[in-house]
Amino acid sequence: MDYRGFQQRYAPREAELREYYMELYHSEECFDAFVQMLRGAFGTRAQALRAQDRARAKKPDWYSHLVGMQLYVDAFAGDLEGVRKKLDYIEECGVNYLHLMPLLESPEDRSDGGYAVSDFRRVQPKLGTIEQLAALAADCRSRNIALCMDLVMNHTSEDHEWAKRAKAGDPEYQARYFFYDNWDIPNQYEQTVPQVFPTTAPGNFTWCDEAGKVVMTMFYPFQWDLNYANPAVLQEMTENLLFLCNCGVDVIRLDAVPYIWKRLGTTCRNLPEVHTLLRVLRLSCEIVCPGVLLLGEVVMEPSKVTPYFGTVEKPQCHMLYNVTTMASTWHTVATKDVRLLRHQLRQVFALPKEYTFLNYLRCHDDIGWGLDYGYLAQFGIGEVSHKRFLNDYLTGKWEGSPARGETYNDDPRLGDARLCGTTASLCGVEAARYERDDAKLDWALRLDEMLHAYLFTLSGIPILYSGDEIASENDYTYHDDPQKWDDSRWLHRGKLNWAAAENRTDPETPEGRLFTALRRLETLRKDHRVFSGGADVWIMETGSDQVLGIGRYYKGEKLAALFNFSESEQTVCLDELGEFTNLITGQPQDKTAVRIPSGGFAWLLCDFEGENK
Repeated sequence: MDYRGFQQRYAPREAELREYYMELYHSEECFDAFVQMLRGAFGTRAQALRAQDRARAKKPDWYSHLVGMQLYVDAFAGDLEGVRKKLDYIEECGVNYLHLMPLLESPEDRSDGGYAVSDFRRVQPKLGTIEQLAALAADCRSRNIALCMDLVMNHTSEDHEWAKRAKAGDPEYQARYFFYDNWDIPNQYEQTVPQVFPTTAPGNFTWCDEAGKVVMTMFYPFQWDLNYANPAVLQEMTENLLFLCNCGVDVIRLDAVPYIWKRLGTTCRNLPEVHTLLRVLRLSCEIVCPGVLLLGEVVMEPSKVTPYFGTVEKPQCHMLYNVTTMASTWHTVATKDVRLLRHQLRQVFALPKEYTFLNYLRCHDDIGWGLDYGYLAQFGIGEVSHKRFLNDYLTGKWEGSPARGETYNDDPRLGDARLCGTTASLCGVEAARYERDDAKLDWALRLDEMLHAYLFTLSGIPILYSGDEIASENDYTYHDDPQKWDDSRWLHRGKLNWAAAENRTDPETPEGRLFTALRRLETLRKDHRVFSGGADVWIMETGSDQVLGIGRYYKGEKLAALFNFSESEQTVCLDELGEFTNLITGQPQDKTAVRIPSGGFAWLLCDFEGENK
């Protein structure tokens, strides 16, 4: 193997990689072993993937025009071969970024949805093989679809080979976790470390009978936290990451990344060493597989999220989730008041354009109400009472609410709970269809479409959750599944109804109406440069606290995007230069009187170069 390519990428990064690595481990021997591991991963990278690396290096913003879809393999199509057979459908949805939810080997009854991995090199047998994953990746590559997979960084399953050896008393493998002879040190940790799941999995430690010791388990008792202060852990987990990249995966989602470094006396969240580790991972990918992206899962407030981008000069993650915007959006659906959302979006719009967010309405997880309660306090809104209102409204308990969802991890001590439900059910589609109320159904579908138009208006990468494209409703069958009944997140993780999907070409059906609308939005977004990630973006004044206005400008095109969250028609007078055309209807728009139906939106374009006149 010719390693000149490796040396060409490694040489300019060697000093920085060494600096960060030694900051953590202070061992030249371990650093040399780490570099040898990188060299080996480079040597096994296929020529087709190297060619893709070179092509993407020439266009570093290659991922800026992606439209994503997130799905569970079994819920979507049974197994990996089933997904391959459905790639035409993926393309029909306008999707060119496919996120496969956790599919690596994990215990069937103790997997936390696949996030308790027992083997990072094997696919769950019922879903296929690692060879079938590579074949799917190759098919996606031939269609210019980027493939994303999770790497669970923080922990392994208690059934992982390392954990089995640790249970057997092997000190080398116990050192890869956090083992203690008694509860003294664990109890000290508990003084400062918050609980992730205080009701379903209280505490941060579990007694291990086999080892006769206490082990750190911040998420669930069957998920053992890894000790990244041990260089062997970083080396082998990085090797696992690069193995997936060499299978053809284009985006690695780093799960629970803020938690991966632990230190007694802290919250064990967002410690400086986490960012050092991320920079090491970023440099490793730049050396071995520069066409691969790192997506950080950081479910925290904006002030703690943005540091995971690193700096423009020394970046860490390529992309991060826009978590707070998602939560603020559903707050706005419930309250019909856009002030908090405007406030939050102003902060996002002020960030460097190099920062790429993944924007989404729903995902596989629950909705946590991490809102800016300091801002809401000026309106007399208290945190506990407001969370209760949001959950009551979006579960349909609030009188007149059309939403249908369920709470998750309800903690009555703190007056806190999270929310689950599909986009369509939270918008009211489920209730309207159950009641056979056509007027309510029309409103719910209009709200659903409006929320997606808003999603496509934001800079970054819009992500659909599988089924949202056809207005899929909640799946209550999980209540009868002994492995899922106590986790309400399965409410919105149900199997895709392929019979309902057949209606996508019939605009007279709810499925067809929404599918057609989203395809139109995606096409317009693709065809107009104003949606570019390089656009200037700002909050437009609408004269109403129930109508959100977003402005975009790029190379002669200006977009005025207006979103009516209220239950009545609103009229907006735009104080903007230029003549506007309604992008949806193609008709000229009087900017002094823009009428927006309840739950509706308007995309208005001004082309200063005259291309759309």
